[in-house]
Amino acid sequence: MQNFKSVAIIGAGPAGLAAAETLSRSGLDVVVYDRMPSPARKFLMAGRSGLNLTHAEPLERFVTRYGAAQSWMEPLIRRFPPEALRGWAEELGQPCFAGSSGRVFPQAMKASPLLRAWLARLDTQGVRFALRHRWCGWNEGGALTFTTPEGRACYHHDAVLLALGGSSWARLGSDGAWSALLPPDATVAFAPSNCGFLTALPAEFHAQFHGEVLNSVVLHGAGVKARGDVTITRQGIEGAPVYRLSSTWRETIARSGSLCVAVDLRPGLDEESLVQRLDKTRARETLSNRLRRLGLSAPARWLLREAMNGQGAGVPRVQGAEQSEPFSDARRLAVLIKSCPLVLTGTDALDRAISTAGGVRREALDDGLMLRALPGVFVAGEMLDWEAPTGGYLLQACFATGRAAAEGAMRWLAEERGHKGATKESNERGQQAV
Repeated sequence: MQNFKSVAIIGAGPAGLAAAETLSRSGLDVVVYDRMPSPARKFLMAGRSGLNLTHAEPLERFVTRYGAAQSWMEPLIRRFPPEALRGWAEELGQPCFAGSSGRVFPQAMKASPLLRAWLARLDTQGVRFALRHRWCGWNEGGALTFTTPEGRACYHHDAVLLALGGSSWARLGSDGAWSALLPPDATVAFAPSNCGFLTALPAEFHAQFHGEVLNSVVLHGAGVKARGDVTITRQGIEGAPVYRLSSTWRETIARSGSLCVAVDLRPGLDEESLVQRLDKTRARETLSNRLRRLGLSAPARWLLREAMNGQGAGVPRVQGAEQSEPFSDARRLAVLIKSCPLVLTGTDALDRAISTAGGVRREALDDGLMLRALPGVFVAGEMLDWEAPTGGYLLQACFATGRAAAEGAMRWLAEERGHKGATKESNERGQQAV
């Protein structure tokens, strides 16, 4: 028998589209609502620099990337693992490859060809889109309400699947305003993840070096470390190694108010090698020339002088090191190059973060990702309270939770239909008995 049950999906990002594909394939009537004029805006933006779909590392290690959420995210990832995501992309005519870092990309290195093929598949499966529809909640009759360019609109559906994203990149559609529409105890406050950090350095430093890069440095702080390129922003720092450490650093700063991290400015040279090179410099050579000959960039030299002078960085002054004087103690300078202090005072703005932590609490959901307080309402994607580093882990989880929530909705609809059918049959038997 054909199934005429309808499901509303609110949010046309990867999680919502994955849910739409799963639900429509089963014969359900699916409508995808989104406040933007076209689907998957953030997905397309992420693909401009190479769409990192997932990661090729062993699954046992992959699932650990979800940190505190691993216990409940792992079963969802295992039901739709990285190999399945790669196979799905290849079915859409977008073969993938794994780079030297293990990150997996479509060969086209862009999101747009994959998205076009995906939308074409959804069209053949009968999925309909209602764009420029901003969700406002439910009316007294239980209908979904939206604001549209034509005015207010209301629609009834048998089930609802929310995939509205987190609270970063609001201009692309995910502003987190949906949290006000759900029960207050169902959500946790948003926090930036994969984000930059503000520093205690003088504004002069950031004004002078905004956009410049500390190449291939190692960051140490709060018991974690990472290596890579660090970009200087107008108020702080950002970049791949910063993002990898952001969860731990964010929590440490929340507890302590600030965090002093160490920057290894020359990880390719050990301390002894640096001492030997510094000892070979000319007696009257300036500090800047000594540091320049070690391959240290202008912002790196500035950081070292700031640390030695102790001005504005929030760290103790290193004695005997004026900018205009030669630095006589090669050992102390080598130690500083290997561990230059940098004080962080907070995270950068939430909207600038690549992703967010917080959102719908796991405890507010049943095993099918349905809100316990709102039967028939399911949640997927970045709305859920989990976080992971960049490297393919974010998109993988969006695809996996979108499918899992869709499967939960299908089971719930089947149970509701079975329950109503049993009730109807019981009523008919009662009427016959009378």
